[in-house]
Amino acid sequence: MKTTMIDPPKKLLPMLILEILQKYTDADHRLKQHDIQEILKTEYDMVTDRKAIKRNIDTLIAMGYDIESTETVRMTPNPQTGEIEESSMMSGLWLEHEFTDSELRLIIDSLLFSQHIPPKQRKTLIKKLCGLSSRYFEAHVKHIHAVPDNLPQSPQLFLTIEVLDEAISKKRKIAFQYMEYGTDKKLHPRLREDGNVRIYTASPYQMAAKEGKYYLICNYDKYNDISNYRVDRIANIEILDEPIKPFDTLDEAKSAGLDLGKYLAEHVYMYSSPSATVKFRIVKAMVSDVIDEFGMGVEFLDEDDGFVTVRAHVNERAMQQFAKNFAPDVEILEPKRLT
Repeated sequence: MKTTMIDPPKKLLPMLILEILQKYTDADHRLKQHDIQEILKTEYDMVTDRKAIKRNIDTLIAMGYDIESTETVRMTPNPQTGEIEESSMMSGLWLEHEFTDSELRLIIDSLLFSQHIPPKQRKTLIKKLCGLSSRYFEAHVKHIHAVPDNLPQSPQLFLTIEVLDEAISKKRKIAFQYMEYGTDKKLHPRLREDGNVRIYTASPYQMAAKEGKYYLICNYDKYNDISNYRVDRIANIEILDEPIKPFDTLDEAKSAGLDLGKYLAEHVYMYSSPSATVKFRIVKAMVSDVIDEFGMGVEFLDEDDGFVTVRAHVNERAMQQFAKNFAPDVEILEPKRLT
């Protein structure tokens, strides 16, 4: 697609060259000065000489842009004096992008499996990510068009994230409605016993992705414990003037701040319930599954040919759910109240 410019000012030349290098080059696709000259003419209606291109590329490099090239020295006659002069010409020009193609693919794959982001917004984000590399990158990620559009969607998601981020930064409480699906496959706000919409007041501490979903870790004002709410189920959120309840004052915090890594390791399924030191017996083939779910902090005891005992500090409901999911290969030994 040609970009039409009416008498583009020469001061735009560095940015236009940078745009060309961003779009058309990478380690496997390189340009000569002549190529850039032709693209400037055909796509931007700008006529310039090779010396101006080299001068502006040198300016971009001086500004910190990572532009690689091969420089060739040649002897050419001066058109005015006729004397033979030394000049240099750039070839093999390419811009080293901020992200490698492998890094972009990893981020895109993460978006594809992020169930909390609606398909339309996922496609928009993926398109923007593809724009961070050359035009050749998108041809290698055809799977980006395979995002399913039949998953639950939250039209307020990005606005909710922005408001939550502001509330967390300002350490202010929030009020919101919490949505649930009905049999009509539509979201409806939770209701109080009297039939009116329930308004939740909470102290937000952190947002975290877990199992392909996005959660708010907070304190529901009515109690003194930790709660987790799906961010995509939060609606009509507003920031209150009241300061949050300090995390270290909550019963489960035990006078300590929020250690997100530790919290996520203990709350495998993001259930809101106390954590405990649990011992459970597994078949040895499940060792990798246990580490995937509970992290490297687990201990392995009493190993024999087919089984091993695991000790971990985890959320109690999450432990029960894990044992249920992998029964009969998992047996909870302690505490007895979970068996």
